[in-house]
Parts: sequence; C-alpha cells; structure tokens
Amino acid sequence: MSAHLAEAQQATARFGALVAVDAVDLAIEPGEVVGLLGANGAGKTTVIRMLLGLLATSDGEVELFGEPPSRRTRQRIGYVPQTLGLYDDLTPVENLEFSAAAFGIRREDGGRGAVALPESLRGYGRTVVGSLPLGAQRGAAFAQALAHHPDLLILDEPTSGVDPLARARLWETVATAAVAGAGVLVTTHYMDEAGECDRLLVMADGRVVAEGTASQIIGSARVTMVEAADWAAAFGALEAAGLAVALVGTALRVPGADPERVRQALGQLPARVTDGPAKLEERFFELTLAAGQARTPG
Repeated sequence: MSAHLAEAQQATARFGALVAVDAVDLAIEPGEVVGLLGANGAGKTTVIRMLLGLLATSDGEVELFGEPPSRRTRQRIGYVPQTLGLYDDLTPVENLEFSAAAFGIRREDGGRGAVALPESLRGYGRTVVGSLPLGAQRGAAFAQALAHHPDLLILDEPTSGVDPLARARLWETVATAAVAGAGVLVTTHYMDEAGECDRLLVMADGRVVAEGTASQIIGSARVTMVEAADWAAAFGALEAAGLAVALVGTALRVPGADPERVRQALGQLPARVTDGPAKLEERFFELTLAAGQARTPG
C-alpha cells in the first residue's frame, strides 16, 4: 500500500454472520476533506474504528501514514467520536490540559497550559463540560482534537444535534485545518454538509456505492416532479402507493420512481408530471434504496 495519510483496501468487518463493512476502499491525502456519507447503520463508524486500529479487519488492510495503526500513528491523529471524548466533570480547559499532557505537549509561559480555549468558549472556562450546551461541547471536542496539530483529523458525525450557526462554525474549523495541510475524514448523514467536502464516499449496507464530488455522484440522475392543484391529495396518493415523496413549496418531488409509475399512483387526480435533475439527497436515497433491494431481492 502507498503512503497516504490513511488508506483502506478491501477492508471488511464481520460480526458472526453480519457483514458490517464489506470490502471498502478509501484513501485520504494531505489538505483534502473526504466526506463519508450514509444513513445510520451504513458502516461509517465501523470504518473509522478499523482505520484507528480500534477494530481489527476481518479481511483487507488499513494503514495510517504508510504503516499499520499503532499508538505511534495515533499520536498524529485528532479524533472526535460521536460521544465527543470529553470528561463531563472537567471544564473545557481541564480537558484540554489533560489531552495536552497525554500527547506530551509541554507547559509553557511559567506553568500555564500549552493550549488555550478558542474565542467561542471563553465564557465557559469555569463550567464543567457536562453543563455546557451541545454546541459548546462540540467546540471543546474540536479544540481538544486540534491542540496537538494533527496531520489527520477524523470526525464522526461532529455536527449532530447542534444548531445551524454552530454547525457553520465547526465546518470553518474543519476548513482551516485542511488549509493548514491536515487531511480530514468526516462522517455525516447531513446532505447539505457534503458541499463542504472535496470528495465524497456514499455508503449503504456496509459498502461504498458511489464515490466522487457531489456533481459526479448525482451524474445524470433524474427525479420526478408533480404539480397539482390539490397537492395534499397528490401527496397522500403517492404515499399510499409506497413512494417516497417530498414537499418543496407546493410541488412534490419523487426520487426513485419514473414519471409513468407516478402517474399511475396519482390515478385520476389532475396533475402535471415532469422530471428534472436530481439533488444529492435524492440521489443518495436512490443509491441507498438500490443497495437495500440488492441485499434482499424481492
């Protein structure tokens, strides 16, 4: 295997008869943000655990910085797990100082900590993490992960449950780390965050089902659109037919179904049915649906 920051080749994880991750290939280069997209249970966190060496592969290989994961390679990683990895009964400063000591960062300036709180957390310096708002907790987790200037940042759903402003600030932090030369692997199920990534891998049922930029993944995919005077009745008819339907204004968008099938589902309801370019979330739905149908035929 070549010396990428992180690389997986045909990485597979089995738990008895369950294949949680199935022959996944990925590579992360310096300065790029790679998004790992997938619904809950798609296998994203398991891939991360294999990359970190926390879970052995059943088949295939993973490497960090050109060698198998180890305590040494993990010293070059900043990791934010879904659980944040903070001690709830310590303040953000105490968490940062503990992490700095664990990474061997020396104290400077007459005994003061070698790391400082980011501006957004200055008002929480004396508050234990367990009492902080979720957005502030995630900010502290980011600060802790970045304090030792890692070459690779691994973030597992880092913006889950936080408000849009906090999400934007956290993504600014990710972009800053990448501009400074760090590689970033981030998992998310928020399709709107995909635009922040240089490259995407879409996972479904443990496998990578698409890879590339957002526009490459969408490709020529189309979505069926419905305009009806009684949109509520049209929505109900499509739902009753088992179709996934989304309301955008007063128009309906139906991914994964061709116009003829939609017309049949509408029956005698007067409506204009057309098709147009799909959005990323609609293409994601199609890929996930196709993966599920392939796994359970019929």
